[in-house]
Amino acid sequence: MDLKAIYRAATVEEAELELVRFAERSRALYPTISRSWHRHWDRLIPFLAYPPEIRKVIYTTNAIESVNRQLRKVLKTRGALPSDEALMKLLYLASEKITKRWTMPIRDSKAALNRFAIEFEGRVPLH
Repeated sequence: MDLKAIYRAATVEEAELELVRFAERSRALYPTISRSWHRHWDRLIPFLAYPPEIRKVIYTTNAIESVNRQLRKVLKTRGALPSDEALMKLLYLASEKITKRWTMPIRDSKAALNRFAIEFEGRVPLH
């Protein structure tokens, strides 16, 4: 699809232009996608304030979706937990187990981490 041109745009103005182009080209095939992007545009444009290195990590959500899926699987097998603290411990232990299985780094993660350290100085530790 042509949505990449929207979220890879350098500026908000360029992204808006690409959104209009997408709507014109895909109106017949994907009318609901275009309407949804227009309706939620105010929620989407803050993403464009980030530099390209960070944006690339944000819109590549496979790793995030995988972690969420695995955490849901852990929680689904439990009927109820006695407290919020028990929930936090369970999620912590599950996340520790999940991260041990990671073998492939996120593509371009070094550039993104360096950029996060610049943008959010003092909040992102570099190891």
